[in-house]
Amino acid sequence: MPNVRFAVGIQRLIPFLGYHHVLMILIAIAIILLSLLLAGCSSSSPLIPGIFLISFYYEDYTPNYDPTQVDPGVTAAIANIVGQAMLEVRVGYFGICVNPDGGDFLCSNNATLLAEQASIDQDPLNLIWVAETFKDEVVFPYLIIIAIVLAFITFLLLATFPGWHEEHDARTGSDIDIKPFPSRPVSQVALALIFIASIFVLVSVLWQHTASVAAAQVTQDFGNGSVRSGVGTSAMVLGWFGFALLIVVTIGLLVMILSIHLLDKLTDGD
Repeated sequence: MPNVRFAVGIQRLIPFLGYHHVLMILIAIAIILLSLLLAGCSSSSPLIPGIFLISFYYEDYTPNYDPTQVDPGVTAAIANIVGQAMLEVRVGYFGICVNPDGGDFLCSNNATLLAEQASIDQDPLNLIWVAETFKDEVVFPYLIIIAIVLAFITFLLLATFPGWHEEHDARTGSDIDIKPFPSRPVSQVALALIFIASIFVLVSVLWQHTASVAAAQVTQDFGNGSVRSGVGTSAMVLGWFGFALLIVVTIGLLVMILSIHLLDKLTDGD
């Protein structure tokens, strides 16, 4: 019986879910994804250290040799300096996570505090300092923050759209479901805000992706044979999915506004 009641309740609710409710749900999901992206490496909570822009870690592997290398033998010197180090450092928008010995990650927005937890043998090439430089000089989270604020304002504007309600029809004597058109100025403001938010997220994600790939390649070439680096897949997925959802909402709002405009023209023509 509870399952039957739940099914009946859903069937009654679905007809009253408006087009704008779907857009609000998409905006809410996008805000959550982008917030998780910003929260990456900000604490040692489960899963949070796994959301990072770039990682640097010590690993012994066969160096890559190239004719453009003036001194290929420097890789041996670097390997002697690195020794048995196995530290890994991950960078997020507002924090850095360090794993000195293969155990749990220590995360903080204070790189100096993290550096004090590692010995010289654990971080002989100062990867923690490199990570802090990347976070402070390259990473720029504020466009995403602005985009989240704009998306939330759009969410509030969509919440003001009228929904389905019943009105008594004097001619037929029965109740009918009516849904008025939303305000055109409010719709246009919402469209403008979500479009700007989408552009900001696009710029941030492209910036994040390009900077991370470039820094990862340069760092790995510098530590050829002793240092590896990688780009955070989770952060990239969160960023691109958040952008995709905002674009879907932008297109959805545009289609809605054009459809209402077309209906108004047809009605005026009649």
